Amino acid sequence: MPEWSVTEPMKITPTGPVRRVQVRIVNGVVNVVGTDESSARLQISEIEGPPLIVSEEDSVLTVSYEDLHWKGLLKWLDPKGHRRRVVVSLAVPAGTDVEVGAVGAETVVSGITGSTAVRGVTGDTTLVGLAGPVRAETVSGALEAQSVTGDLQITSVTGDVTVVEGAGAAVRAETVSGDLVVDLDPAMGLDGPPADIRLASVSGEVAIRLPHPADARVEASTTSGSLSNAFEDLRVGGQWGTKTITGTLGSGRGTLKATTVTGSIALLRRPEPEPEGDDWSAPSPASGKVL
Repeated sequence: MPEWSVTEPMKITPTGPVRRVQVRIVNGVVNVVGTDESSARLQISEIEGPPLIVSEEDSVLTVSYEDLHWKGLLKWLDPKGHRRRVVVSLAVPAGTDVEVGAVGAETVVSGITGSTAVRGVTGDTTLVGLAGPVRAETVSGALEAQSVTGDLQITSVTGDVTVVEGAGAAVRAETVSGDLVVDLDPAMGLDGPPADIRLASVSGEVAIRLPHPADARVEASTTSGSLSNAFEDLRVGGQWGTKTITGTLGSGRGTLKATTVTGSIALLRRPEPEPEGDDWSAPSPASGKVL
């Protein structure tokens, strides 16, 4: 089994095919990009602290510290007080399965058609152009998913979550106090199974922008937050206590469910595309108004 103990910047070319990548680091940056090449390439451009162990076994490439494990990642502390930082860049075949665990590090994963799993503690996470199933967890780091066509499952505590041009058949996102901003691609659900969107937050605010025309059964409710609704076909109910937005848009093939306890919910309408394209930046859910 090839293994490297990395203490200084270096480039590594795995000796065999790579079908799965496992990266776990503390502080710094992880950048994983899918390519149309058949081989993988690894570059460690910065490293500070204890050695980073790189190993290759049964088509699995692992980049991690000896004392950092996937199961205990979200509660990990460095008992020895080592100062650590590393910058890791990986180019892998697009179909590779990717697993990244980051404590205080920024994570970027793009162009992957295999499965992607990311766990982050305080660093931000960016996911771009992923076609396979995606599972992402964050404690306090912000998480952005752009043009993800695979099923998307996100869990956050205080970190804000932004989904731009979401096009997967299923989107699940839960936060405790982080805000949720979800922009759905107009083509979502047209050529495949109906879209199934389920969003939940305790005190975070939720803004959802639907395609025009939209095609979904809608159920949105908040215990004590405010509601905003840009669709005439939906009904707003509840004067005291829980407030709701319900109804059917189009033929109702898809499903949209959103719930909060104290956070506001805004259902926004995406304008019809203009010839030059639709230049949209994510609305702030804090306004609680139809934009």
